Amino acid sequence: MVTCEVCGREIFGKPFKAMIGRAKLVVCRECAELGSVSWEVQSKRQRSVRKTVRSPPKVSITKPSALPLSEGLELVEDFGPRIRESRREARLSHEDLGRKVGEKISVLRKIETGRMTPNHLLAQKLEHVLKVRLLVPPSEPKVSRSHLSTPPKVTLGDIVRLKKGKSEDAERREQS
Repeated sequence: MVTCEVCGREIFGKPFKAMIGRAKLVVCRECAELGSVSWEVQSKRQRSVRKTVRSPPKVSITKPSALPLSEGLELVEDFGPRIRESRREARLSHEDLGRKVGEKISVLRKIETGRMTPNHLLAQKLEHVLKVRLLVPPSEPKVSRSHLSTPPKVTLGDIVRLKKGKSEDAERREQS
């Protein structure tokens, strides 16, 4: 008496040896359909093994739309409120927006609250779907006026030059 290693039922007739996941199991006819490749177990007299290969299920993988990379652009500081307002104006829920941009709802919520920063590709997708500006050219670094008015700090090199200068002046005085 042989039992199926998947469902535990008694196997009447020929048992099948099937690959389910990475395991080779002896299974009944119904459970053999769960595997991707199955072989019939033959008697010892029959040395030939009949191999039946089933093709794996077809999965369609869609690539994200080819958006140009945004090199040289930076994310606006107030991206979270902008995304939230635009999503609400478009009357989209987090679920709807997640489906449109291909992102998890939890990630979108974190971005809206500012706890997470979107990468450039996600920012481009959000810009496209919500019709909002998130990536802008980098702004010039701001230089504070107080930094310009303070005198330069003295470095070790400056001290060495001063000491050399004083020693050279002392030598000149001694010679004269």
